[in-house]
Order: sequence, then structure tokens, then C-alpha cells
Amino acid sequence: MRTSALEWLDRFESYLRDERRMSVHTIVNYRRDLNKIVEFCRSRAIPDWSELTVPMVRAYASWRHRSGISGRSIARELSALRSFYRYLDREDIVRINPTVAVHAPKRGRTLPKVLDVDQINRLLKVDPTDALAARDVAIMELLYSSGLRLSELVKLDVGDVDMKDASVRVTGKGSKMRVVPVGRKALRALGEWLDRRNAWAKGSERAIFVGKLGKRMSPRAVQVRLRSWGIKAGLDTGLHPHKLRHSFASHLLESSGNLRAVQELLGHSDISTTQIYTHLDFQHLAKVYDQAHPRARKKVAKVS
Repeated sequence: MRTSALEWLDRFESYLRDERRMSVHTIVNYRRDLNKIVEFCRSRAIPDWSELTVPMVRAYASWRHRSGISGRSIARELSALRSFYRYLDREDIVRINPTVAVHAPKRGRTLPKVLDVDQINRLLKVDPTDALAARDVAIMELLYSSGLRLSELVKLDVGDVDMKDASVRVTGKGSKMRVVPVGRKALRALGEWLDRRNAWAKGSERAIFVGKLGKRMSPRAVQVRLRSWGIKAGLDTGLHPHKLRHSFASHLLESSGNLRAVQELLGHSDISTTQIYTHLDFQHLAKVYDQAHPRARKKVAKVS
């Protein structure tokens, strides 16, 4: 592609950063996906964004599919390209968006894996004897109590938690703010950690969760610590922050049946994203039915 065409990718990045206020992680993902489109255009000698047509975008999706890329990944790449073309249209660089009528190959819906209540209790049944354990327990309790994303957790500052109101102020995707409740056990764990935090945190550090060097924890550090706790608890599947968020949503929906409330607590902009947990809830109900209903239980063969 022409150098001038590639310059629009840099301008798009600036737009995402300065106007849309997207995170560095999100912008990197956009650029990575768009670089795949650039690779395709170069291989087809497509010189400019205005030359990309609907059949070419369809050919791109087919090319990625034949390469073994999942439908979910192709859908994400097409979404990035669609957003890029909306930006180009705004800047009067193109007249049509060739991605509008193109859809990724259909994909099966993957249900998130969750921990059951017994597994949660086993994981969180920890009496922290040092600052490291106190911090980790507070992290796990807060993730499960309030359904936070990993990115939201590591952004938390001390002033974001209201211990009296039992709530936490969260900055979610697109810099959207929401306030979510914090459960009794999570509050207690947070209090125990905050009592020890000052011994670790540097004087100007505002982050709630800090490492031994006194600086804000990175997402990777949280992931490593949770994996270690999952192994200690003897969980049969790997423990990661999003699994605690999934477990929060599934258990809350199972108890309340209030999909809208769960949507608001999770910070989902579209309820269709939250509806995946109704499938998990049905799986739970089906299991209860199979175990309890007289017409569902398997008959035990009588020994004569």
C-alpha cells in the first residue's frame, strides 16, 4: 500500500487515543488486526483504502478462514476494519464502507467456565498470615464480590473504595464509570490489606494493589498470583481473573434471575453480552432437574 494510505492508520490510532480515550491495550489490538488487512492488500496490490471493495473484504474473510483463524477472531478483525472505515468516512477519505455487508463465518458459542460455590469457598478459605496473602485474598474477594474486569481492578486507587458505603467506583471500557457494591467478606479482606498496604506503597502511589516494590500491580502480576492460588486450592481448572468475574455473574443470575441488574453490575453496554450467562443458568437448572425430578432420574436395575 502507498505510504499515504498507511499514514491513516497512525491518524486512526491518535483518534482512538485522544478522542475515544481508549486504553493502550485496545489500541494495540486494533492496530494488530488492521495490520492483517494491510498484509492482505499488499498481496493483492490494492494501493489505497478507497480501492478496497465489498468482494475484496469478503475475500479477506475467506482467506483468514482458510488459514484456520476462528470465526470470533475474524469477526473482531472485521469490526476493527469497520471502525476504521467509519473514521475514514468522517475524514472524507472514502465514500463507502466496504465492510458493512460482510460478516464473519458463523461460530459456535463458547460458554465461559465458572467455579461452583464449593470451589469458591475452598479458594477463599484463607487466613492471611502476611501482607502478600492479605493482598491476594483481597484481590480474589473483590473480583468475585463485584465482578470486576482485570483491567478495572488494577486501575483502582485507594479513593475508589468507600468502606462505609460498601461500594467501589470502577472505570470500565470506554472510560465509563460505574459504582458497584462490595460484599461483607470482600470489605473485610480489603480492610486487612489496607492496614498492611502502607508498609509497601511508595509515598505518592495511589493504587490500592501494589507489589513489593511499592508500585501499582500489573495485570500480568495479578494473573500469576491467581494461578498460584488456584493450584494451592486444588482446582481442576486454571484460575484467572475473568473466571472469578464469570462466576460472580453466573451465581448472581442463578440466585436472582435479574438479567438487567447483572448487566449493570458487569458494565455491559449491550444486554446480549450478558445473556450468555442465561445459558449457564439453564445448564445448572437442567442438572438439578436431572438429579431431582422423578421422571428424569435414571432407573437403577433391580437385582433379582
